[in-house]
Formats: sequence, C-alpha cells, structure tokens
Amino acid sequence: MNKRRQTKLVREGAYAAEVEVELIEGEGGWAPYLSLDDAHKLDEVREALRRGDVRTASRLARVFSLTPLSA
Repeated sequence: MNKRRQTKLVREGAYAAEVEVELIEGEGGWAPYLSLDDAHKLDEVREALRRGDVRTASRLARVFSLTPLSA
C-alpha cells in the first residue's frame, strides 16, 4: 500500500480552496482512495465555504476569493 500527497480543489460560491490530502493506493480495485479523516476534511472545508466561514476553511486549506472577469 503506497501513499502520496495531492492537492484537491474545492469550489463553493465565490471561494475556492486547495486542500492537501493523502491518496492511498492499494492492490484492490477501488484505489486510489482517501482516508476517512481526509474525506471529513474536504467536507468540512466545503461546508465552511458554503456558510461563508473563511476563517474555519483557512485553518484546513489555502482559501482564495474568486473574482469574475467581464469580457
């Protein structure tokens, strides 16, 4: 079983976040997969951004404010 770090992007409304997670690669058919803790971390960041709670999200991830550009 191998593990490797990867950055997952989460986008909610006017915010985006880069969340560092660890992917687990095994011999089984569903690899790669996340640990339960990393899955909860992604969900927590997503819920915090949905509420507009940037402070909580920024404790777990790098948070960015998205600004649309007009053509």
